[in-house]
Order: sequence, then structure tokens, then C-alpha cells
Amino acid sequence: MNVAVDAMGGDHAPEWVVQGALDAAVELGIHVTLVGHEKKIAEALNGRPMGGRISLHHCEAVVGMEETPLKALRKKKDASILVAFDLVKTGRADAVVSAGNSGATLAAAVMTLGRINGVDRPAIAGIFPTDRGPIVLIDVGANVDCRPSHLLQFGVMANAFASSCLGIKDPTVGLLSIGEEEGKGNEQVRLATELFVRSDLNFVGNVEGRDILSGKVKIIVCDGFVGNVVLKFTEGTVAAMGQVIERELRASFLGRAALMLGRNAIYKFIRKLDYEEHGGAPLLGINGVGMICHGGSSPKAIKNAIHIAVQYVNHRVLERMTLQLQNSKVCQGD
Repeated sequence: MNVAVDAMGGDHAPEWVVQGALDAAVELGIHVTLVGHEKKIAEALNGRPMGGRISLHHCEAVVGMEETPLKALRKKKDASILVAFDLVKTGRADAVVSAGNSGATLAAAVMTLGRINGVDRPAIAGIFPTDRGPIVLIDVGANVDCRPSHLLQFGVMANAFASSCLGIKDPTVGLLSIGEEEGKGNEQVRLATELFVRSDLNFVGNVEGRDILSGKVKIIVCDGFVGNVVLKFTEGTVAAMGQVIERELRASFLGRAALMLGRNAIYKFIRKLDYEEHGGAPLLGINGVGMICHGGSSPKAIKNAIHIAVQYVNHRVLERMTLQLQNSKVCQGD
């Protein structure tokens, strides 16, 4: 197993990315190829032994967070994210993990590896922890405008991923809408409902926003515009909740005492909703394995994203996904 990590991608690259890659290599017993500027990566390693599980693949360029993805990739043929996916294409790596420009990661994946049969548009699957186990929200940013058939493809891809990597048997699937009742939602959702009903998925109908984190429905499908708003809102809410809880408890003597006694429980609750627990979002629909991480990813988040990538490969999700799409007559337009 060899995972190519875009060492130059992210707000804290390469230091935090390198640390997370080192941790993953040791804990998972895999090989990691750090892709990027060799001198900068070496400085981030700071003399730490690589133990034969880390190698460097030098390239000069990197796509910045503020750059337009396609324009940057056309100019920078030696960009670290392009080189990383090329390692997968040529069989020198099994997966790619990047905390860099998410649009560039998506574009580089499609340009280099292409899409699997039956997929019109790859999608980003966000993994949300809940008290009932993880759930998948798809799409969380790759496609802001979608046809109903695209939503069905997202559901089929997420079904293959959730049943394999997350261990969810016959996951329930729902469409994110403004009401649970049949017929609620915009035209896109109403037409997609007809496709989902005719599919082989364990479709349970519409899901409202307040039920996303209940864990009752394991796969929730929406377009990337709505999904990205939900993702960013959830991240902001978790951060705000932690700050408000701590500030309110520190405002009184009894509150400070409660904070001291219940600190572990409070932080455990906040960690449950933290993106670091799963590290990144798999890019489903590409002809390979790619993980998109938060730009501010910590070493722990990078390590956990690599772990998901390894599971993706080990559980042969790509083959399962391709087979499910082939067997889905609705997805093929029949």
C-alpha cells in the first residue's frame, strides 16, 4: 500500500501534512510518498527518521488556495496535486490525499484518472459523526447545479462507500428537502424522488436539515451548493458551541467548577462533531482513490484521511461502485 500525499497542499503545509503522513505510515504500516518541493519537505521532516515507510517525490509547483483550479493546472504541469494523481495513474501509488485547493484536487483527479463508467459527475462525500454512527452527506461541494440523475448517481456511489468503508449494512438513503412529506421540495428533488423510488437503494424519502445529525438516515443526498452550505454551517456551529459553552461556564464560580469536573465530557462531545475524526472527504466517481481534506487540517486530520483512503483501497470500493452503477438500470437511463 502506497498513498501519495500532496505535501504542499493546505494552510499549514508542509509541516502539519508531513507530521500526519509520518503518523499514518507508522500506525497503519503503509508507505507514504510525500509529493512536493523536496527541500521544503526535508525541512519539515526536521531530521526525523522515515523508517523506510516515507519517500519523497520532488516537484516545483503548487496550486494556491486562491487560484482558479483549471487555469492554474494548465499553467503548472508540475503542480504537486497533478503529480500525485499521476502516481496513481501509472501504478506507483494507490491513493491520493490532499488538503490543498479542493477545486484543483477535483479537476486534477478527473483530468488524470477520468471518471468510472456510469458517472456523469464525481461528487464529494462528507462524513458526519453522530451518536448512531457516521452518516454520509453527498455532494458537499463538487457540483453546484445537478440534474435528478446526478443525485441518483451520488446515492449509488455513497451506498457503495458507506457499506464498505463505514461498515453500514444496507444503508438508508434520503433526499435533503424542506419537508419529509412526499412531494415537498423543488423540481430537482421531486424528479429525483421518482428515480430513487425505482432504484435498488434502501430509499426512505425526504430528510429535513434538522435530522441530518440524528443518524437515522445514513446517506443524505443533495446538490453540492446545498451540501457545502450545510458542511460549512456545521463546522461553524461546532466551533461556536465550544466557545459559548466554555465562556458561559467560566462566567460563574459554579460554572467553573462544572467545567473542571465535566471538561472531558464536553470536549468529547465537541470532538464527536469535529471533521478531524474522519480527516477528509472521499472523492467518489473518479477512476481511482482521492481524499479531499480541510485546508486547515491538523496532523491528526491528515492521518485519519489517509486511514480512510487505505480502507477505500482495501475494501475495493471502486470495484463495488462500478458494479452497483452497472446494475442500476435507472442510472443508465433505462
